[in-house]
Amino acid sequence: MRVYLETFGCQMNELDSELVRGQLQSLGHQFVLHPDDAQVVLFNTCSVREHAEQKVYSRLGLAGVRKKQGEQLIVGVIGCMAERDGVDLFKRYPQVDLMCGPGELDRLPLLIDNASRADAADRSERVALAGNKSRRSATLQAAEDNLEMLDLSRAFEPVANDAKSKSAYVRITRGCNKFCTYCVVPHTRGAEVHRPPAHIVDECKRLVDAGVIEITLLGQTINHYRYTHGTALTVDGHEAPQVGPGLAAFRKPLGPGARTTTFADLLHRIHEEVPGVQRLRFVTSYPRDFGDDILHVMRDSPRICQYLHVPAQSGSDRLLKAMNRGYTVSEYLEFIDRVTTTLPDCTIGGDIIVGFCGETDEDFEATCELIRRVPYKNNFIFKYSPRPGTVAFDRLTDDVPDSVKRARNNALLALQNSVSARVHEQWVGRTVRVFLEDLRERSAPAQAVHRHVAVSVAGRSTASNPATMPVRQIIGRTPGDLIVALPAPNDAHSMLGSVRTARIVGSKPLLLDGMFAAT
Repeated sequence: MRVYLETFGCQMNELDSELVRGQLQSLGHQFVLHPDDAQVVLFNTCSVREHAEQKVYSRLGLAGVRKKQGEQLIVGVIGCMAERDGVDLFKRYPQVDLMCGPGELDRLPLLIDNASRADAADRSERVALAGNKSRRSATLQAAEDNLEMLDLSRAFEPVANDAKSKSAYVRITRGCNKFCTYCVVPHTRGAEVHRPPAHIVDECKRLVDAGVIEITLLGQTINHYRYTHGTALTVDGHEAPQVGPGLAAFRKPLGPGARTTTFADLLHRIHEEVPGVQRLRFVTSYPRDFGDDILHVMRDSPRICQYLHVPAQSGSDRLLKAMNRGYTVSEYLEFIDRVTTTLPDCTIGGDIIVGFCGETDEDFEATCELIRRVPYKNNFIFKYSPRPGTVAFDRLTDDVPDSVKRARNNALLALQNSVSARVHEQWVGRTVRVFLEDLRERSAPAQAVHRHVAVSVAGRSTASNPATMPVRQIIGRTPGDLIVALPAPNDAHSMLGSVRTARIVGSKPLLLDGMFAAT
């Protein structure tokens, strides 16, 4: 069947979509670029931000119109919205034929098959949701290994000559144990489950064999990866995924002789055992329990990118407690100081929520002060919107007016812009390695491209170039995830997906200007 798959939300969803695509293609399904050409339309959804949900609802409306006009179309909602809303989604959107939660994606081919045989399958046979079972008997659920098999059976297509095929995500954990009051992820993705390190290393090796040179490890709170060997085995004696330890496990050192792979151990192992990985990255980090052992591995491993995405969410201790973040501002800043001391070139990105329940002017000013204090290269700044299924939705009052949220959001964006400008400016004059990802054209003053070439027309001197002209650029990222724009040579397309040396000659708040340098 012809399938159209659209992805909303985070990098986790992008990886899920990649795995779904490979799974369905191996069964003979063909993917198309436009929904109008598809017999099956799938929306891989996110519940973290309201904006992403509104896009999904709009797409469902369009699919409903097609079905009302008589098209034979299968519409599926997969991912977090399906898990959160459950079968109620069928009532509100009767055009939906199937639903599949993020913890049940291995069952998607069966659901599509059931939906295609409408007379033979009732609606209950077109739903695969984890529900409460994702946190009940979690150890046994993890050992069942269904999603692990989806990761391990990942399809590797021949590498095309572009950057996307040279960069890949690898999941090391699934789910989350944090229960921040604003977040639905622990409910939609279930308990934190850690993959066996040998499985992760093997997947990285196979990606490199397929031509990948950049790997990004994914986990909701990735530095909490910890795998205890010998405690989770399959029936044939192989290591299986296991539920992560409680937060208390990170408050004390590992005992002598412990057969445990920590996140620092895993980073070191991938770096040493998979030398074909030219750039090893990871997201997202949790500011508490981030040990110096991780920082030391990053410092001593030249192919591990010195970039950390570490959301603070607020600069107010009172709001951090209301959010159930598990740390104070001083603890967050202590972590940042350890990062900048151990890794002076490390760049830092974050997330901030504006207008959370009960946020006062004093709380907001504390967040502004945090942004002034931390050398963030960028912050993703969001207005708080209550998410159904979260503690905040049920127990806290969304009492900050939307006009105040908008004003604070704009003020923080302006403040972060000035901080980003300072961070980027510090890289001018330095030489860096850049992973080249994209080509683009922009308009530039003609005299900046051709230094005033003039001709004489009827006795008058006239510039031969218009006021502006298109400039072709090649766009890349530094190991610190800073975006660099470089003049594109004639063979620029063949350079995509490679790592080249560049000298930084200028900066803007969110962009560096560079020139290719001799290697």
